[in-house]
Amino acid sequence: MERFVRLPLMVATALITVWGAHALADATIPTKDITGAKDNPLLKRYEGSLIVSYESLAFTDFRVPLSPLVQTGKTDSMNNAVFLPKQEKQIEGGRTRIAYLVPAGRSSLEVLRNYEEEIKARGGEVVFTCKGEECGGDATRSSAGGGGATSLMMYFAVERDLKDPNFSNGHCALTRSIADQRFSAGRIPQSGGEAYVTVHTYQLLDDLYCKAFNGRTIAVVHVVEPTPREQKMVLVKAEEMARSFSATGKVALYGIFFDHDKTEIKPESAPAIAEIVTLMKANPQLSVLVVGHTDRVGGFDYNVDLSRRRAHAVVAALVSRHGIAAGRLKSNGVGMSAPAASNYTEDGRAKNRRVELVKLN
Repeated sequence: MERFVRLPLMVATALITVWGAHALADATIPTKDITGAKDNPLLKRYEGSLIVSYESLAFTDFRVPLSPLVQTGKTDSMNNAVFLPKQEKQIEGGRTRIAYLVPAGRSSLEVLRNYEEEIKARGGEVVFTCKGEECGGDATRSSAGGGGATSLMMYFAVERDLKDPNFSNGHCALTRSIADQRFSAGRIPQSGGEAYVTVHTYQLLDDLYCKAFNGRTIAVVHVVEPTPREQKMVLVKAEEMARSFSATGKVALYGIFFDHDKTEIKPESAPAIAEIVTLMKANPQLSVLVVGHTDRVGGFDYNVDLSRRRAHAVVAALVSRHGIAAGRLKSNGVGMSAPAASNYTEDGRAKNRRVELVKLN
């Protein structure tokens, strides 16, 4: 009896190509930083480390944990039990995330202590530190996986949001199993405010395509600097809202701001709210539905609830602060269900975080 299945030539060739691509794409010990990467000027690297993953954004929001993660009773889109800190600092500014492969033989603790000394040498202070299971969540997981508990790494980024290609050194550094995690958050005085730094060190564990990094220490460093946000979204005037209602029955507003995961309307939202008030008072028969929208970061149910509460906050402000009759306003939230742009880029996510007004009559 013939023991082997004979595959058609084209199928066999395709399989060999795929297997070969995987082999060529396995993690390898780098000899230089990845193209386009550089240290943040505020915090130098541990000597001998090389950058394997790099991302820099001119302006975004960021959360700094100030206490261990605890279970919230919620689940995310990967069916993980969500763990979050009870205390955190929410900031906005320019953010750099760098993942370094540390020289062989260096422990997570040794690398972390060196970063803490560097923070203090720059006039800063360490505001929170933890290790292993004390940090909360799953201490063996980095940014990947489902059906368990979220990890400290997932508090900052999950695998689907990473820009590093599969099988690359950067993807390996940020997605595989880990051990001996250490973490510190610090702040450093800067002109115009304070910069915040987080340093997460751990030992990478893998015996598959990331095996080149097995047992090596990774240092993931976030630096968030107090930079002003570019005002690129144009304030929508009341007359423009009216024209949009006539043309499409709705209007998207980007001038209503909330802190990350919060529902309180920020003071800089006043001009946009004022234009809504002008529109409503100029059209006393007009009724509108206020709809909250979010990006896809976080669980589906959580985002729907957050967007609903934010829309309700806008209605409450129009009624209580500006005298618009409650009967003319309704609110709803749809979370990530109706994106205006791609949720896989920062610019796209910014366009998806919005409030829309829908004409009801």
